[in-house]
Amino acid sequence: MNKLRQFLGNLRSSFWFMPSLMVAGSIAFAVVLIEADSAGFNTWLSQWSHFFEVGADGARQMLSTLAGSMMTVMGITFSMTLLALVQASTQYTSRILRNFMRSRITQMTLGVFASIFAYCLIVLRTIRDSGGVDEFVPTLAVFFAFLMSLGGVGVLIYFIHHIASSIQASSIIASVAQETNASIDRLLPKQLDKEPDADEDRNQDLGLQDERTWYPVLTNESGYIQSVDIDALLHLAEDNRTIVRMQHGIGAFVVQDTALALLALTYPPDQEIINALNGAYSIGRHRTVEQDPAFGIRQIVDMAIKALSPGVNDTSTAVMCVDYLTSILARLAGRQFPLSYRYEGETLRVVAIVPSFEGLLAEAFDQIRGSAEVNVAILVRMLGALDTISSLTIRPGHLRAIDEQLQCIDELVNRCIESSYDRARLERRLAAVRKTLKAQFSLYAEGEKV
Repeated sequence: MNKLRQFLGNLRSSFWFMPSLMVAGSIAFAVVLIEADSAGFNTWLSQWSHFFEVGADGARQMLSTLAGSMMTVMGITFSMTLLALVQASTQYTSRILRNFMRSRITQMTLGVFASIFAYCLIVLRTIRDSGGVDEFVPTLAVFFAFLMSLGGVGVLIYFIHHIASSIQASSIIASVAQETNASIDRLLPKQLDKEPDADEDRNQDLGLQDERTWYPVLTNESGYIQSVDIDALLHLAEDNRTIVRMQHGIGAFVVQDTALALLALTYPPDQEIINALNGAYSIGRHRTVEQDPAFGIRQIVDMAIKALSPGVNDTSTAVMCVDYLTSILARLAGRQFPLSYRYEGETLRVVAIVPSFEGLLAEAFDQIRGSAEVNVAILVRMLGALDTISSLTIRPGHLRAIDEQLQCIDELVNRCIESSYDRARLERRLAAVRKTLKAQFSLYAEGEKV
């Protein structure tokens, strides 16, 4: 199932799959209309003969013109798409190119023009002009070719609007944030509870292995871990009465013939177990957001760093990146993260590597803070983000991670900000965030007493 999901994801992000389906559909549609013409279902068009009746030569000329123009427009569409990809890669980051390639609008636009071209060729092939009773002009099919070409003009106009909108920084950042939030909703659907995490309470189970040894299971290929079927690992551990200990989390790069996971067994694992464990992992040439919200955060961070580079110096784009990172982390602050230790009853079965709020917070802000240095606007925005996030959680671990970010910003202010006005402004903002943190710690303490 994991491999099938990976295959379908690759199809979705390809430029050829959707257009190919649409071309196949247009060919089938052309065959149906030609058969309808042959069976005499086009007699109702004779009522408007001045509009629809056309001879064999006229039909050939019109279809040839439409087919040629569609190929020209499709070439223009490809050129516009490639230019948008180059500009996005140069101005922002190459990691967002996959988002452009996954665009349904772009894929369907290419499919529309290719479909009209294929449709015209099929209909053109059936026109016969023998000068006698054998003459055949599929009037109904030619009429629909005319309608499809008009629709193609509308699609071209909309596509130009779409390209102009999609290469704007705000649209790109919002699209990545929306995809990341959707990934968070899939992976972390549960709201945060008030109970402390139970992972650390049962760590001692790892030491109770009797006479078992940790045997490494090697990966079959090199690449990024795109997804892991934890349920499949749990079933594998239950069936073989073992413990699966993951060595790499989602988003990590693994090298062929290195340890993908460890198995606690009294004997080396056989090939069936090795194949089953490898089958629970999807490994590809690039990271994806589906089970890896950290990659969505990484894309926005890369855009912010590029915007803050001396060659670009685009503070407004960096501010937008911080704003959308705030929305993502605010959503994460209210979610229950999965536990690392998975059990069958009271028996430990899987030791997983899972994301944490602390790790994602550091992923979002560490590099931006380092690139900002003397950029007061970005530092103020980051402090506002930390204030917002801290107001949404009372988890001590979350609040401690936010406090660490505050300490780092405080050190940066003392080291790099020379203007007394800017320093005073930042210190006031720091004091306000610390006040919010103190209030949240107090709420947690009150909840513990209750």
